[in-house]
Amino acid sequence: MARDYYEILGVSRDADKEEIKRAYRRLARKYHPDVNKEPGAEEQFKEINRAYEVLSEPETRARYDRFGEAAVNGGAGVGFQDMGDMGGFADIFESIFSGFAGGGMGGTTQRRRGGPVRGDDLRLDLKLDFREAVFGGEKEIRISHLETCEVCTGSGAKPGTRPRTCSTCGGTGQVRRVTRTPFGSFTQVSTCPTCNGTGMVIEDKCDACEGKGAKQVTKKLKITIPAGVDNGTRLRISAEGDAGQRSGPPGDLYVYLFVNEDEEFHRDGINVLSEIKVSYLQAILGCRLEVNTVDGPVELLIPPGTQPNTVMKLENHGVPRLGNPVSRGDHMITVSIDIPTKITPEERELLEKLAKIKGDRTGKGGLEGFLGNFFHQR
Repeated sequence: MARDYYEILGVSRDADKEEIKRAYRRLARKYHPDVNKEPGAEEQFKEINRAYEVLSEPETRARYDRFGEAAVNGGAGVGFQDMGDMGGFADIFESIFSGFAGGGMGGTTQRRRGGPVRGDDLRLDLKLDFREAVFGGEKEIRISHLETCEVCTGSGAKPGTRPRTCSTCGGTGQVRRVTRTPFGSFTQVSTCPTCNGTGMVIEDKCDACEGKGAKQVTKKLKITIPAGVDNGTRLRISAEGDAGQRSGPPGDLYVYLFVNEDEEFHRDGINVLSEIKVSYLQAILGCRLEVNTVDGPVELLIPPGTQPNTVMKLENHGVPRLGNPVSRGDHMITVSIDIPTKITPEERELLEKLAKIKGDRTGKGGLEGFLGNFFHQR
């Protein structure tokens, strides 16, 4: 059984974000494979990473609190090799290990600080009508994201100028302080207060983006909805997230789909469900009826003697299988019988005659006996 993520980090279930972050820093530094060579340390380090990945994000944490580990295991856990693409998560990682003696991790951190940083991923929730989910198609959406400033091409500096290397940290984005103790030297690393960790200082800021290198832009996108999507289907739109920093690649846009209820049709996997009501005469004698499907009107044969709640199947009129639209489910139609509460004298006379004939054969006379015998014992 998987261990509880709160237990892994050693925090209570009501711990705030900062408390979780501090617990992660402490444990990750203790069990990092470059530092801790004991058996099992690497596996414990992966557990710590996974726990922090889930509990540091409010939405993911809420799903975990409500439904447990199964609700957050849709994707692979985060490994050490994935952290370069995780924005703030990577920054925490770097701040923990940048001060280790020997300079191994410190050198890696310097390159990351001054190098490209991938932009953040974005999420958009999109509602679809029932038929849009069944057949898919193009959909226009509106998003707001960060785009690289065209005036300064992302540098943040006014055209004709350029950022200079920070003199405080020498372009590393970090300042180090060495403390000597009787037990040896201890190096403390912190974010450079002058450049805020970027390694560069902008003296003349770009007027268009105020020195940020990117601007918030609202734009329209046309996306393709595959046939057969359902509630919770996630689409990934590459490179439509926030712009990266220092020529880093943009993040991705994730579109989560939600399907509106339909008054006539319901869905069961790739099958479509609906109901149809026929008169008792149509059920007795049989008939052909035009019924609605997601493809439009289709003729349905009601066989003579159809019983209440009989389920009729229209093959290949259901939902296309996601990823294989040539394969479709079926349309399942439940038949209900409309028995009138009032009939005309002429109708009653004819039914009485029929009931008498039927009663002579079965030994059960009367109109009620005839109808009850037909629908329940046929």
